Amino acid sequence: MFITLEGPEGSGKTTAVEAAVKKLQEMGYEIVRTREPGGTPISEQIRNVILDKENTAMDGRTEALLYAASRRQHLVEKVWPALKEGKIVICDRYLDSSLAYQGGARGLGIDEILNINLFATENTWPDLTLLFDIKPEIGLARISANANREVNRLDLEKLDFHNKVRESFLQLAKRWPERFVIIDASLDRETVAKNTMEAILSRLCK
Repeated sequence: MFITLEGPEGSGKTTAVEAAVKKLQEMGYEIVRTREPGGTPISEQIRNVILDKENTAMDGRTEALLYAASRRQHLVEKVWPALKEGKIVICDRYLDSSLAYQGGARGLGIDEILNINLFATENTWPDLTLLFDIKPEIGLARISANANREVNRLDLEKLDFHNKVRESFLQLAKRWPERFVIIDASLDRETVAKNTMEAILSRLCK
């Protein structure tokens, strides 16, 4: 099973899934946990270029193409092999992030960015996408309060950009309701972790 985690900056998706991964492993499932952009040496190098705070001159289409290139390499080296071995892959961000950030917030068009990514991924879709939904004001405040959290180029965008990202994610959830489960990320950590585990188990047990 291929599970992806999505959401605005500071939604806490990475933290929320930690407890779920531990429980799933205790239940005997083999879990491969990874992230985008990144996850493999080549993809991590592309990540460094995309998220470097100095690269403020980067064009929106360049950004979209770099994400797609990183995604392709990640699939080839890590995701596809793990899925073929019958493992559960849990990936922190996938193509929906490109649709929301570059397609929606950057105004490049969701379907245009989708076409780029369908080529890059050979139509590889997640079995389940957990959308950790939160108001951008709350998410960005969490980032500011967390001294250990990486601050990247996208974190520095204005609030209007982050509002567009959230709106785009919610539009995507309406477009593909059979794949998306929305998690209220504004709730306390224990409740978010519980809801995350329930969403994963309900799909595994189908």
